[in-house]
Amino acid sequence: MGRGVAVICTAPERLRNRDAHYPYRFDSYFHYLTGFPEPEAVLVLVAGDEVKSLLFCRERNEEREIWDGYRYGPEAARAAFGFDEAYPVAKLDEVLPKLLADQPAMFCDVGENSEWDARLIQWLNAVRAQARAGISAPSEIRDVRKLLDEMRLIKDIHELEIMHRAAHISANAHRRAMRHTRPGLYEYQVEAELLHEFRSHGAQAPAYTPIVAGGANACVLHYVSNDAQLKDGDLLLIDAGCELDGYASDLTRTFPVNGRFSAPQRDVYELVLAAQAAAIAKVRPGNAWHDPHEAAVKVLVRGFVDLGLLQGSVDGLIESGEFRKFYMHRTGHWLGMDVHDCGEYKRDGRWRALAAGMVLTVEPGTYIRPGEGVPENFWNIGIRIEDDVVVGTDGCEIITAHAPKTVADIEAAMKK
Repeated sequence: MGRGVAVICTAPERLRNRDAHYPYRFDSYFHYLTGFPEPEAVLVLVAGDEVKSLLFCRERNEEREIWDGYRYGPEAARAAFGFDEAYPVAKLDEVLPKLLADQPAMFCDVGENSEWDARLIQWLNAVRAQARAGISAPSEIRDVRKLLDEMRLIKDIHELEIMHRAAHISANAHRRAMRHTRPGLYEYQVEAELLHEFRSHGAQAPAYTPIVAGGANACVLHYVSNDAQLKDGDLLLIDAGCELDGYASDLTRTFPVNGRFSAPQRDVYELVLAAQAAAIAKVRPGNAWHDPHEAAVKVLVRGFVDLGLLQGSVDGLIESGEFRKFYMHRTGHWLGMDVHDCGEYKRDGRWRALAAGMVLTVEPGTYIRPGEGVPENFWNIGIRIEDDVVVGTDGCEIITAHAPKTVADIEAAMKK
């Protein structure tokens, strides 16, 4: 960062309706740097000859603590979280212009919201107003997220430990869902089993709105209604992962509602599973981000031809993009504090190389809607198989492998 001042605020509380708020969730960048869990907080980092970290947070308030719970207050927060200095957040307008004085650059999350941008400009203008006193304002405003994205992309041992735990909880939740699923239940009843497993093992929340999609609903990529009745003979696609201590898991399994794959379902499922295996084999240091996706697409397109879903050469179908009628998304994304985590996928126009400590999902799928030329026995089959994968020093580790994935393992798990 050189010389300058970084200013990062946490997420605001959001009103759900009237006096009810959404459950509070901190800003990921702020929490990555501080670990501080409360709203109404701002981190200031000063770099240069004098390096220091400052927290601005709510003061202790006995009345509010009776209603809403414990608050650290500046002094306790400074001691507990290791800041050099801590102040009441009400003093931010007073203190920050002094910290910005004679600094060459301000690093901030500009563009995050208009109210916060207005405050940043207000502090800059307060410094500029002192020009006749010989005080200069920062001449550069730089996006601090550019630096933090690269830091967050490589997980350390502590982060990976949390992500392993989150993955294990989610895998057990999918096992639980398989055991409880049967014809006649509603999707939300299966969702309840997932949420029970998440919370009972310490996860604070789902990492995203769970997708519990039976039958034709599985062909809707972001289906979240979760209110249809499950039918004998249909597949159930579940895309659900928990958030634990600020880190997400992201896991998808697809299985038969009645516990037994039909022949067409098995054919498509084995194809998607083979595509995932080909993609995972490409997750290793030095390979390009795009390599797993290309490997999955080749396997899928060859399978689409073999199953009579597409006609033509594999290379020609890939070049034309015709395969996208059955597979329209990419094969993965970064995973971390956010389920679609930060970090560039390309650098200087090239897909970036994978490196040890990166965590990504590998999630090929096939979604076959009724249509002209589509064999009827494949109609409304939607399958996605997704795992969380850590890039190692030589190859990779599948941290969600505990969730049944082969046809034999799924059918055995559902018998139990």
